Amino acid sequence: MAAESLPALPCACANLRRAARAVTRGYEAALKGTGLTPTQHTLLQALDLLGLSPQGALGELLAIDSTTLTRTLRPLERAGWVRAVSGADRREVRWALTLRGRRRLERARPAWERAQARLRTRLGADVWARLAADLAAVAGAA
Repeated sequence: MAAESLPALPCACANLRRAARAVTRGYEAALKGTGLTPTQHTLLQALDLLGLSPQGALGELLAIDSTTLTRTLRPLERAGWVRAVSGADRREVRWALTLRGRRRLERARPAWERAQARLRTRLGADVWARLAADLAAVAGAA
C-alpha cells in the first residue's frame, strides 16, 4: 500500500467519487496548457476511437446521459473540434471528430501521456495493470 493511500470509505460510490476527483485534478494540471479539460479530452479520445458515432453509443461508452453529453459536446462543436451529422432518422445525431479536433487531441497527447505515466508510476505496475479492467467491471456492474 502506498504511503499516500487514504482509508477506505464504507460506500463504493464515495470511494469511486473521491478517486475520480483526485485523478481528475492530476489530469487537469497536466492538460492545463493544452486548451482542453479532462472531460473534453476524453470526448475527443472517444470519438477518435469510435469514429462517426451515434450520440447514444457515445453516451453509453462514457456512461453520460444524453442531456449532459449534448451540453458538453456543443462547446466542442463551436470550437470546430467535433461535428454533428444527421443520422438515418431525424432524431438521431451522430458525432465525428474533425481534423481540427484530431490536431487538438494530438497536441494534447504529450501532456496526457505525462499524466498517465505519473499515475502509473505512483500506483505501481501491478495496480495499474488491474485498474482499467476493474473499473470497467465496476461500471458494468453498476
